[in-house]
Amino acid sequence: MSDTSRRPRKPGKPYRRPQKDPVRILAFEALRAVDERDAYANLVLPPLLRKAREKGDFDGRDAALATELVYGTLRRQGTYDAVIAACVDRPLREVDPPVLDVLSLGVHQLLGTRIPTHAAVSASVELARVVLGDGRAKFVNAVLRKVAQDDLGGWIQRVAPAYDEDPEDHLAVVHSHPRWVVSALWDSLGGGRAGIERLLEADNERPEVTLVARPGRATTEELLGEESAVAGRWSPYAVRLAEGGEPGAIEAVRDGRAGVQDEGSQLVAIALANAPLDGPDERWLDGCAGPGGKAALLGALAAERGATLLASEKQPHRAGLVAKALAGNPGPYQVIAADGTRPPWRPDSFDRVLMDVPCTGLGALRRRPEARWRRRPEDLDGFAPLQRALLRTALDSVRVGGVVGYATCSPHLAETRAVVDDVLKQRPDAELIDARPLLPGVPDLGEGPDVQLWPHLHGTDAMYLALIRRSG
Repeated sequence: MSDTSRRPRKPGKPYRRPQKDPVRILAFEALRAVDERDAYANLVLPPLLRKAREKGDFDGRDAALATELVYGTLRRQGTYDAVIAACVDRPLREVDPPVLDVLSLGVHQLLGTRIPTHAAVSASVELARVVLGDGRAKFVNAVLRKVAQDDLGGWIQRVAPAYDEDPEDHLAVVHSHPRWVVSALWDSLGGGRAGIERLLEADNERPEVTLVARPGRATTEELLGEESAVAGRWSPYAVRLAEGGEPGAIEAVRDGRAGVQDEGSQLVAIALANAPLDGPDERWLDGCAGPGGKAALLGALAAERGATLLASEKQPHRAGLVAKALAGNPGPYQVIAADGTRPPWRPDSFDRVLMDVPCTGLGALRRRPEARWRRRPEDLDGFAPLQRALLRTALDSVRVGGVVGYATCSPHLAETRAVVDDVLKQRPDAELIDARPLLPGVPDLGEGPDVQLWPHLHGTDAMYLALIRRSG
């Protein structure tokens, strides 16, 4: 029952029911799922959109607006929180989370879209009446009217500290990243202000959908026939959907002959597959294979050479996703559910080993913007022992003369070079090899021998790769 129903109405003024807006209600439901269940928007939003289409509530423009409201709000959450905090008379932690979600959606419409001010405020107040009740809708109305008094640039000048006084906190507020993430990315990237600003800006841009044509099963020429499709920048198997689109509507994707895979992820698999070996090239291992994108590409590349792929994943449900991704692979493969730190296979069994280890995921903030607010610096301590143990397993699993690829979707130095350096200090039988020549045509790869990709330099997730040869 709403707050209004418990108060006497003014004479002559009949109660007006709130107008239900399916687009904004869906966006609110997605944000609540992200907040309440620690869900990821890229997993929550598609089924909500599909259900709305099936009910006839949505057309293409509605779906695009709902998607922009959800992702735009999540990407700019830190900036919007600072603005909201300046417009309320209590700490944000004392504002009910559902109210904060409605406010954030409203602030994004006011400061981050071209929706007219009056429409942004009135639509947000109507949403609040539907999902919160009339009483709290008045609070939403009051806050948003304060926000509407300035634009984004004006608010940033008011709520962000000056760069000269506190560079990291300034960048954190302006570009909506936690301060510790700004500091970590800056340490890994190096350089001055321009580079880190470009990186943080790239994290807040909507990434293109990138497809992979799995060798022997699909071709880039086939995928380039799709609407808005253009060739990838670096991977010979990549095709980008420049204007977005629904990958599931593409026949090759539905059939599993192609998949959705970031170009950086493709480059990691290709570099390992092309690394020079001493001796045979018959048995490959993907030791952390879930959810299966790299395994599917590796399996296809292995099949072209007559090699066999073993794809191992600890979590059984993720092993099922790997099996689905590999279904129809033209060459021999096997998928198992196994703990990579206690492997069931014998040492020295493989010619090539990929170990794409669990990590903080700070390299994929374009795709999972909410992850930046969930991660904490102490998470690194939880991942560190596992990452080192998996790299040691990889080095034990590869034969002398074979190659290991250590990869993460995080550029944090504690998850990349620190792990490799620590393990190699105790492994005189292993040596780094230069990965840069195995990414031909890709610029800005640094001094090597390892490789760090960047969203602002390469248009990819911030994938890291170190190639290590077992030297005996």
